[in-house]
Amino acid sequence: MKMKVTFPGNKRVDAEFNGFTVQTDQPIPSGGDNSAPSPFDYFLSSMVTCAGIFILGFCNNRNLPTDEIYLEQDIEFDPINHRLAKVKINIFIPIDFPEKYRGALINAANLCLVKRTIQDPPDFEIDTVFID
Repeated sequence: MKMKVTFPGNKRVDAEFNGFTVQTDQPIPSGGDNSAPSPFDYFLSSMVTCAGIFILGFCNNRNLPTDEIYLEQDIEFDPINHRLAKVKINIFIPIDFPEKYRGALINAANLCLVKRTIQDPPDFEIDTVFID
């Protein structure tokens, strides 16, 4: 997949791909206008929404209702090394959620491609290219 990144003004950085535009900005203390989430905010939300997609699919395949299920993600940040130190995702389920599916629900969330990519990171290559 190819993405094109543009700079529409101030601290905004947008990514265009597959007919979508993902708008990003920086918070006001960082010089941005806070008009959109930061790239790191999208990164964080991608982990929990990816887990959510797998939970939704698991429940849909078993005709389990999802209207009361929700996820919450907490992170721990290492201020010394300036990196994400820990991600904790809690899956909130109704009291009558079938016991036999509780462990499988966690297994489904663990299938998330974002999580698996972080655990086995890709190689990165960054280069400059002249405009014709």
